[in-house]
Amino acid sequence: MDQQVNWARYEPGRPGGHYESFYQRANHPTRPLACWIRYTVFSPAGRPADALGELWFVLFDGETGEHVVAKREHPIADCAYDRRAFGVRIADSTLEPHALAGRAGETRWDLTYTDGQPPLYLLPKRLYTGRFPTAKSLVGTPLARYDGELVADGRLVPVDGWVGSQNHNWGSRHTDRYAFGQVAGFDNAPDTFLEVTTAANRIGPVSTPLVTLLVLRHGGREHSMNTLRQGLRASGRFGYFFWEFASQSDTVRVWGRIEAPAEAFVGLAYANPPGGVKHCLNTKIARCEVEVTDRATGTRETLVAEHRALFEILTDDREHGVPIRA
Repeated sequence: MDQQVNWARYEPGRPGGHYESFYQRANHPTRPLACWIRYTVFSPAGRPADALGELWFVLFDGETGEHVVAKREHPIADCAYDRRAFGVRIADSTLEPHALAGRAGETRWDLTYTDGQPPLYLLPKRLYTGRFPTAKSLVGTPLARYDGELVADGRLVPVDGWVGSQNHNWGSRHTDRYAFGQVAGFDNAPDTFLEVTTAANRIGPVSTPLVTLLVLRHGGREHSMNTLRQGLRASGRFGYFFWEFASQSDTVRVWGRIEAPAEAFVGLAYANPPGGVKHCLNTKIARCEVEVTDRATGTRETLVAEHRALFEILTDDREHGVPIRA
């Protein structure tokens, strides 16, 4: 299953509506500098002939505060999403095992990446092949190492040993509201990987309770707190621009906080297959602090990533104050 769920799910011509994203994110080892490159397909419900392939690119620069954002749309006839292997082509931009190359306007990338850890699942594995939930997400390659180069608005950015991940998400509709986070190596625990979300959906006019799902790989163990029961018992509280969460298993308790100033974010508009547009507030240079407590011994470790955390908010709110750049 590890390979198959990382292959494309898009089926041309299906009328039900579909979005799908293959994205790569990588952080400079020491500087607040990160890239996010996204190959997507968007098929609106009831109008499969209007499906589009999309390329998204952001270079986050916490040193200058100037983030480079680019997006390009292409007719679905110019795209290919492989359902029998890992591979995507949007116009002349390609994504394949261990390599991605392409362009969005004046922005270009040519990168290779190595295998890191085995795939990581934010949901129980049995849920990846059914209709519930309507949005699914996995990390195909946690702790991948990237090399190559980026050209962002004429600026050449060498990529030498940046660390990040290859990711894949898809569904028939976006989650109504969420905070989503990921850390690919903490400053004081470079082999530790965290993926976490706090999310709520609507069923008709009623919003569900917030559910917090968390998977932490640390110290040679995987702590998966990702069942619905655990998610309801966990806590999560987020706003602009902070998030606190906590969850526990029989053996470990995890508390965390992710935060970044408003100027670290870019605003992105995500079309929803059933209709409407969500706003995504997106940064890859947030700060994350996590406390891991052994419930048997009481031993506590504090893990810190000063500026290498992924942090996204998806919302219908239009009062967040972050300019929409793409």
